[in-house]
Amino acid sequence: MKLVFCGTPEFAVPTLEAVVAAGHEVALVVTQPDRAAGRGMEMQAPPVKRTALARGLEVVQPEKIKNNPEFREWLERIRPDAILVVAYGRIIPQWMLELPRFGNINLHGSLLPRYRGAAPIQWAVANGETVTGVTTMRLDAGLDTGDMLLARAVPIGQEETAVDVYGTLAPVGAALMVKTLQGLECGTIVSQKQDHELATHAPILRREDGWMNFSRTAQQIYDRWRGFQPWPGAHTKFREKKLIVHRLRVEKERVLPEAMTIVDGDELLVGCGGGTVIELLEVQVEGKRRMTVAEFLRGYQVRSDERLGS
Repeated sequence: MKLVFCGTPEFAVPTLEAVVAAGHEVALVVTQPDRAAGRGMEMQAPPVKRTALARGLEVVQPEKIKNNPEFREWLERIRPDAILVVAYGRIIPQWMLELPRFGNINLHGSLLPRYRGAAPIQWAVANGETVTGVTTMRLDAGLDTGDMLLARAVPIGQEETAVDVYGTLAPVGAALMVKTLQGLECGTIVSQKQDHELATHAPILRREDGWMNFSRTAQQIYDRWRGFQPWPGAHTKFREKKLIVHRLRVEKERVLPEAMTIVDGDELLVGCGGGTVIELLEVQVEGKRRMTVAEFLRGYQVRSDERLGS
């Protein structure tokens, strides 16, 4: 097929590489503009752009795509058989949806109709799911509401973070996209309508999603920490300062009242919902370096009667 590929982050790279390796013609790669990042705020190219240029593919980085006559003319001139959309980060306008004969094929990081939205992998992990997956679908004007093409389920390990699951799903999704294109070419794929009543949502993450609410159970707090890696992570308050929690674990041998803290030697335990207990392992006080809890307890002379979060 002649394809246009729209994608931006590392998650999209395996799919781009896979469709090229499968012999498809990627006539154009569309990705987001370079952004300032890092401590030095230097301009950095998206991973998809770096990959495309390394393979000699033509790249365009429009600031907007809905009302962009030059960009529209470019795509209409290409006349792609399909437009692939993998974590591009922009809403696809109606004129793009109608352009290719096979439509706009999206790789979504969940088993639709569950976890529609911007952060499906993060929310699946944060909600303690044990299985997630990837789905190829034909985009329509709604938010991840189009007809499904193929899907593949993938287990989530009990200690895996969203970063780990991203790494697992990216190559699985790449293979699924190649299989989807084969099926579309051969006419062997029968699209399936989504059951909208089963839909759940995975909204874009906010900084406040990382707030540790100790009325939740220890397992729920731990799952949210896993899901919200690398951002927004998990944080609370200690002596009116933000306390970032970099590592923690569920302590299953003890019971504590909600939000009560216990200092036991080099251990810092916090009571959570239902009497469950979380142990903090590595923390960072706002404006300070990361440190083990043992260093934190000694450096700040933390007492058992101090409360976190308020």
